[in-house]
Amino acid sequence: VTKFKVPANFKSLLEKQAVGPSTEILAESDFPEQSFKPKVQMPFKRIPGQNPRKVEVERRRRLYLSFDIAELLASKGIDSNQLMPRHYDPDNMPPIEETKDSVFPIYLPLKVFDNDEFDCRTPEEWISLGLEPGSSDRKPVPGKALLPTDDVLGHEDPKSEELIYKWIDVGVLDYDKEEDLYLVHKTDEKGLVRDEEGKPILNGGITPEG
Repeated sequence: VTKFKVPANFKSLLEKQAVGPSTEILAESDFPEQSFKPKVQMPFKRIPGQNPRKVEVERRRRLYLSFDIAELLASKGIDSNQLMPRHYDPDNMPPIEETKDSVFPIYLPLKVFDNDEFDCRTPEEWISLGLEPGSSDRKPVPGKALLPTDDVLGHEDPKSEELIYKWIDVGVLDYDKEEDLYLVHKTDEKGLVRDEEGKPILNGGITPEG
């Protein structure tokens, strides 16, 4: 009978036990699971000879995760750090030999070239991915944003020549329909979206105090 006695450290033994590879997501995340799933235009009822819907969703999810926007732009000869317009002095323009491509610096914002014709979801649909079934709290949605590496100078002068812009992992908190702008928050070293107190940012960061 003593063989069936549970050891005192049974819980710690279970945590150390390695069963093998698993499809379960073990890493801690502030993003809902459904926010990583791509939109698939397929019937829920499987047609003979066609992949099941779940298989197609998983294949596209893995495919999209393998893409990196910085690498895709670099393959086309685009330097992401040059996409943000900067201040320039027309009296001290560099000679054409130094600029190689053009005498004039970039001065048009990306918004001018923005085209949502092929977007699979509306901004409101993207934000709603943060809502988990049975929960009233809306979590952030994962994304990438072209942001300055220096947060302080980036807020003071977004067009400073000293700034370096990179594609950074963010959590999308909210969307302003009138301004057509997203509110984003940089993820920390663990990929989490937390406030100054280390708490998850919910409902776009709106608290009872405002």
